[in-house]
Amino acid sequence: MITVVLADDQRLVRAGFRSILEDEDDLAVVGEAGDGDEAVDLCRRLRPDVVLMDIRMPGTDGLEAARRIAADERLDGVKVVILTTFDLDDYVYGALRAGASGFLVKDTEPEELVHAVRVAARGDALISPSVTRKLIAEFAGRVKAPGPDPRLNSLTEREREVMRLVAGGLTNDEIADRLVLSPSTAKTHVSRIMTKLAVRDRSQLVVLAYESGMVSPGWLTE
Repeated sequence: MITVVLADDQRLVRAGFRSILEDEDDLAVVGEAGDGDEAVDLCRRLRPDVVLMDIRMPGTDGLEAARRIAADERLDGVKVVILTTFDLDDYVYGALRAGASGFLVKDTEPEELVHAVRVAARGDALISPSVTRKLIAEFAGRVKAPGPDPRLNSLTEREREVMRLVAGGLTNDEIADRLVLSPSTAKTHVSRIMTKLAVRDRSQLVVLAYESGMVSPGWLTE
C-alpha cells in the first residue's frame, strides 16, 4: 500500500485528489494539511511514501516545507511531488533544489495523477517527464552554474554517461536502449550514482547535472 499526504490550502482540491487516489486499491490518503507546517508535522508523524504539495500556501509554503522534509534524515523515504501551474516563477526550480522529486500541474488527468504517485513512491523516474524537463531547462538556463562539483570525481565514465541521460529525462528502460544495456543494469547504475553523490532521487541528479555544467538545457536534442 502506497501512503499519501495531501498538502493544499484549498479543501476542495484536497477532496478531489483524495477521491481520485482512494479509488485505487494500492493507494491510501493518510492525512491532509492546509499549510506547510502542518504538512511537515504530518510527515514526521505518519512517514508517508508521497506528499502531494501545493507550492503556494499561506504561512509556510510548499517550497520551505519540501526543504524541511528533505533535510530531515528521518524522512529520507518521503517523496515530495510539487503541485504547480505554468505561471510560476523561479520557485519552481527552487523546489527541485530544495528536494522535491518532481512536478504535476494541478489540472492533470486522474490517470496521470495516479501514475505519478506510484512512480514517485518507486523513486525510479521523474514525475511528468515532459513537464519537469521543460521547467528544469527553462529555469536552469537562468541559474549561474557554481562550477564543477567535486562529488562527480567519484563517478566512472559510464556513470557520467548514465547521469547525463537521467538529466535528459530518460527512464531506466530508455537509458538501457540508448546504451545497449539491460534495464536492470541501467537501474543499478542509477542507484549506484545516487549513492555515490548522496542524493535523494533522480530529480536531484538532474539538478546536480545542470548546476555542475555536466549538461545544458536542450543538450539531448541538439
